[in-house]
Amino acid sequence: MDSYQEFLEKKKIVSKPSGFEVDPETINPMLFDFQRDIVRWALRQGRAAIFADCGLGKSFMQLEWAKSVAEHTGKPVIILAPLAVSGQTVREGKKLGIEVAYLRSGKGELPSNIVITNYEMMEHFDAEMFSGVVIDESSILKSYTGEFRNAVIERFGQTQYKLACTATPAPNDYMELGNHSEFLGNLTRTEMLSTFFVHDGGDTSKWRVKGHAQQDFWQWIASWAVMLRNPADLGYDGSRFVLPELHYHHHVVSSGDKLRLPGQLFAMPANTLQERRQARSASTDLRVEKVAEIVATEPDACWMVWCNLNIESQAATKAIEGCIEVTGSDSMDYKESTLLSFVNGDIDILCSKPSIAGLGLNMQRCSHVIFLGLNDSFEQFYQAIRRCWRFGQTQEVHCHIVTSDLEGAVVENIKRKEQQAQEMTENMVEHMHSINEQNIRRQTRHEDEYKVRTESGTGFTAHLGDSVDGLLAIPANSIHYSIFSPPFASLYTYSASTRDMGNCRDHAEFFAQFSFLTSELYRVLMPGRLLSFHCMNLPLSKERDGVIGIRDFRGDLIRAFEAVGFVLHSEVTIWKDPVTAMQRTKAIGLLHKQIVKDSCMSRQGIADYLVTMRKPGVNPESVAGKLRDYVGEEGTGPTGNVTMIDVGEDVPDNATRQSIEIWQRYASPVWMDINPSDTLQKESARENDDERHICPLQLQVIERALQLWTNEGDTVLSPYMGIGSEGYVSLKMRRKFVGYELKESYFDQAVLNLRSAQPEVGLFDAQEVAL
Repeated sequence: MDSYQEFLEKKKIVSKPSGFEVDPETINPMLFDFQRDIVRWALRQGRAAIFADCGLGKSFMQLEWAKSVAEHTGKPVIILAPLAVSGQTVREGKKLGIEVAYLRSGKGELPSNIVITNYEMMEHFDAEMFSGVVIDESSILKSYTGEFRNAVIERFGQTQYKLACTATPAPNDYMELGNHSEFLGNLTRTEMLSTFFVHDGGDTSKWRVKGHAQQDFWQWIASWAVMLRNPADLGYDGSRFVLPELHYHHHVVSSGDKLRLPGQLFAMPANTLQERRQARSASTDLRVEKVAEIVATEPDACWMVWCNLNIESQAATKAIEGCIEVTGSDSMDYKESTLLSFVNGDIDILCSKPSIAGLGLNMQRCSHVIFLGLNDSFEQFYQAIRRCWRFGQTQEVHCHIVTSDLEGAVVENIKRKEQQAQEMTENMVEHMHSINEQNIRRQTRHEDEYKVRTESGTGFTAHLGDSVDGLLAIPANSIHYSIFSPPFASLYTYSASTRDMGNCRDHAEFFAQFSFLTSELYRVLMPGRLLSFHCMNLPLSKERDGVIGIRDFRGDLIRAFEAVGFVLHSEVTIWKDPVTAMQRTKAIGLLHKQIVKDSCMSRQGIADYLVTMRKPGVNPESVAGKLRDYVGEEGTGPTGNVTMIDVGEDVPDNATRQSIEIWQRYASPVWMDINPSDTLQKESARENDDERHICPLQLQVIERALQLWTNEGDTVLSPYMGIGSEGYVSLKMRRKFVGYELKESYFDQAVLNLRSAQPEVGLFDAQEVAL
């Protein structure tokens, strides 16, 4: 089983270090202690992300990282940065004594081992020339098209050393973390979603971390990223990085009837995105007038005026004396020189858009910020403020927001996103604090405990633990029958354990792990006897799988069992109500409105299947064909208080006729009469962090399978016991049971259910239940 243990080690979703060690004495002494240690960690990691708040010295850290990589490999390193940040980084390099060449093309011999260029110039460089790449202000990637983001990831896919630096990896969007992971060569965005996230209902655009995966998700992030708002987050002295106070001033201009939108009798607040844009455009003159008035109150101060529309920046530049405008249509040289002139103090009033000047620039000489209106992007708003309100700022910062009285929805939207961002950042720091501190300071972490336990009773043995390990103790050819519902690959993940086969990053990993179990099931099952598994085909989603469709999971499972020697014996389709499925999943293919829109995307519901496999060979203990039916409420199973009729060779003819009728119903390839609610009570086993309701196998299905393919006294095995449904029915029907369950809360409930079903002492003979 060394191979299984090796598989579990490889399955652990952490970023394996692939870098090199450096002596702390070789790090530039100008770096603070936390910066030095982060650089050493990032070099040791090889591919890492630094999520450090504005002013914590990301430029110094990435330059020192690039210098060390270039010296270690003997090949140059390239830094990709937003416009104007490139020149600023060159100046930062001079402070450290590091030569950085600012180029727009990689043709010819490189003048330095560290090259910096703008994102837009990336295509003019050959990635193979460089041993390392740094993407500065890496959150900018989501501002570009998906094609550009993918181009960055693909172009540097084979680059050995990678570093991503930003202050805001995802202020209110977890998916941005997936972009960073994919760039660094860890999980792809899709793999991250499948492993750690869940979406509720049909809103596939809103994903959240699974309850039970919270700690594992942040531990995975902390294996390749460091997050800090202040050095104190990592246990360092953060007193010198306390920011001065930030003051918000919201100014609302009254529109009267001037801003009455088309079709309105009176001026009404704008609610839709289009209405907000119309209101913002219509109120430009009023807001510009107010902005000019505010700037005039501090004529000797340095002002940064942020706009979103061209007409706003044009009007503001005319209305404010001494104001210089930078627009998207300006040349790259003009943009760069003007922005640096403002940073250097040669210009005191600058007007531009956050999309042009809102990333990476150090504007802490300016303490007066004014927004000539807002759009709905919190990240742009946050980044624009942090150009001035950052570590190194010595004055209190005043932020003025000017909107019309019809734009309240925009302000409320930004406030809501700001609250979300604050909660997410606190959540990130809280979960990553200890792990990051241990990583950076090279302390040892303790691994999660793997628990094993055994409980037994009359006719049953229940094991807490991994069935792959547990089946090793069962003698070969000793199990009469096995029935279970395997994990549905990564669709439903019930725990954060690497031993949980539902906790896989993709289907290939699931079936690689599942193969360890199928071979053991083949070994322990008697020749000529059967194994049944309950499953369904799996829906594919656009976000997780890249396409809407259905995966043939049933067929994949059959092929997995065939690969170890099993033969497909039979299968039955179990009907499921498509209306119930539509209400629960909101699947586009089941919605009636899709019929009207484009029925080519409409589909039938997804059925359940009971698939039965046979181990080749001669059955040493034939099974007497005794069927059992229930008289009473339709769908009532073994848990009901009903009269049972035994039918077979030794019963009257009328019972035999009934037996034939029952067999004809059981022999049908489709079972239409299975009651989906006929399951064991499950809520007491559900934990607070569980994302999915426990999905126990219907008791009727288990009971029919045991009637058909087992004798009284046979031993039934379930490698995925759950809350004990298969064992409960087995004991009720005078069979023995052996079960394995990995999740402790499920195991505890299963033991209670098994004890409630165990027969009287002495019912079974002296034969022991297999261990």
